[in-house]
Amino acid sequence: MATATVHRRRPWRPVLIRLGGALVALWLVATVAFGVLQLLPGDPAEAALGGPGSQASAEALQAAREQYGLDRALPVQYLAYLGRVLTGDLGTSYSHRAPVTEVMAPLIGPTLTLAVLALLCAWLLALGTAMVATGTSRLAARVASAVEIVASVLPGFWLASVLIIVFATHLGWFPPVSDATPRGLVLPVLSLAVPLAGYLSQTMREAMLTALDSPFALAARTRGETRGGLRVRHALRHGLVPGINLSGWSFGYLISGAVVIETVFARPGLGRSLVSAVTSRDVPLVLGVTLFAALGYVLVTMAADALTAAVDTRGAS
Repeated sequence: MATATVHRRRPWRPVLIRLGGALVALWLVATVAFGVLQLLPGDPAEAALGGPGSQASAEALQAAREQYGLDRALPVQYLAYLGRVLTGDLGTSYSHRAPVTEVMAPLIGPTLTLAVLALLCAWLLALGTAMVATGTSRLAARVASAVEIVASVLPGFWLASVLIIVFATHLGWFPPVSDATPRGLVLPVLSLAVPLAGYLSQTMREAMLTALDSPFALAARTRGETRGGLRVRHALRHGLVPGINLSGWSFGYLISGAVVIETVFARPGLGRSLVSAVTSRDVPLVLGVTLFAALGYVLVTMAADALTAAVDTRGAS
């Protein structure tokens, strides 16, 4: 009772805890990314001047170090970097010779479109598979469970390659290179959605089966409720909760998966840009994309927590 009273008096406390955790998570991501990039081989100043092939002179390299602050001690560089991030300044891209925010701006839309559509598609596939796997047909349930396991372990690169060979090269239904048209999005979306759907469906199925074996469900069966009705009215709500809880992880999975999928389908986006930035040691752009992905993960996780509280009423009293 005392704990409940404290929560009623301080409803803002959980919000502050989540915000504090989000800020700590962003700081950790920024710090780890900064440290890892410092360990990469090569001279950042040389990367800023076009890479090893630029054959820059010693004077040009020193000028680049002074321009980008690379001549200062690492702790000073780190603190200066954090200070710029707090003001929204992500620095200047070495390879594009433009502010990182300007480089990322036109790429955010295509990547978010791909991620959101893949998440929606994964949810639809997962819900359908979980409903079949918890049905009365044992054969259908076994097939659905096998499909879940196989889908969850499919490598995105391999699946994308198979989809291109079958549906683009042989059947010609979709273009092998992703463009802005709806047809150009189908194969990249499926490449990301199918493995995620397999994992989500497994977690939903387990929660639904547990709900169907609960005392409430057994009591409802004695009152004449069918198993199908129980799945829709009772078990489905319980199955949604773990799926929603995984939404933050799902977003991170989709953003990281976009690195491979955008490269395979030659689709413009943050993932493909990240690959190019890592290859050219474009430190500011790598850090900018990494921070954006971390921020998206934090925001989606917080939204998922709020949605879980609305859907899962078991703790309400």
